[in-house]
Amino acid sequence: MVATCQAGYEAALAGELAVAGWQPSARGCGWVQCAAGPGGEPTELVFAPLALLAPRELQAGAVNALAQQAADFFAESLREEHIEAAWPNLWIGPTEIAGLTRRISATRRAFDDLLRRKLARVARLGEPGIPSGIGPVRGLFVFFTDFDHAWASRTAVFGGQRRMADDPAAPSRSYLKIEEAYGVLGAEPRPDEMVIDLGAAPGGWSFSAARRGAQVLAVDNGLLKGGALGHPRIEHRREDAFGFRPAPGGSFDWLFCDLVEEPHHVLRNLVAPWLERGWCHRFVINLKFGRTDPVALLQELRAEDSPFARYATDFRIRHLFHDREEFTVAGNVKR
Repeated sequence: MVATCQAGYEAALAGELAVAGWQPSARGCGWVQCAAGPGGEPTELVFAPLALLAPRELQAGAVNALAQQAADFFAESLREEHIEAAWPNLWIGPTEIAGLTRRISATRRAFDDLLRRKLARVARLGEPGIPSGIGPVRGLFVFFTDFDHAWASRTAVFGGQRRMADDPAAPSRSYLKIEEAYGVLGAEPRPDEMVIDLGAAPGGWSFSAARRGAQVLAVDNGLLKGGALGHPRIEHRREDAFGFRPAPGGSFDWLFCDLVEEPHHVLRNLVAPWLERGWCHRFVINLKFGRTDPVALLQELRAEDSPFARYATDFRIRHLFHDREEFTVAGNVKR
């Protein structure tokens, strides 16, 4: 298996894979290779938006030679398979390597030309871009590790992370994180649902919910900005997020929390009481791991005694495309 990640988080991904029983054998910018594992599909990986299963190594010094190797691999894999519907044709690599994107595009064009000559009908069904959803997908997935080396696979497992489009009215880039988190959870605020945003300022997450028609209570001593400031569906309370409690018998449809605080402090004093007492039905929570071992923290979040394991269901933990040194946890509260 070859799993990808954000550049700079290879050690965290390798640690996560090792804990899951997949022993890393090599790694480079934005990827980790495992020579062997427990078999089957990997469990939901936090740091890997994409994992290539049973990949074929491609290696050549010229674009046409790489494309030919990819075409041969794809044609060989089709001997006992009939493609009748659209299939993802995804070619990617770390953008941090200067010029690699152009190399990938050139190789992809050469591959597409070869495929059209041999299998025109199949070629027409190929679609670029990251598939929607989470889990295993069948298609062609090629990940370049450098100019002369790539991995190709027919099956990839997707974690749901993806780049989101910005909104000029959004108060901050944190808006992109919540927009991405909806796709991971498979749900988003609906019109007239009630959202509590603890630690809201400058209001990116509140703005995201309000633009979908939800009613938002934004709690933060700081100021709201941009599209969140004065928004008719956002009420701003100048209070401390840790001290805020809903009215007796009250609850919210959604809990948002993106605080720049030590993660255990957030877990003990905010997440646990809100989930345990059922003050929210769904949640999206960011936990910063900048000064904490991320793999150790991840194990804590998944442990049987964590507030997520005890009080939530269907929760997912991800290192989002728009996250930095933080996890995003999204899920539903048990009822």
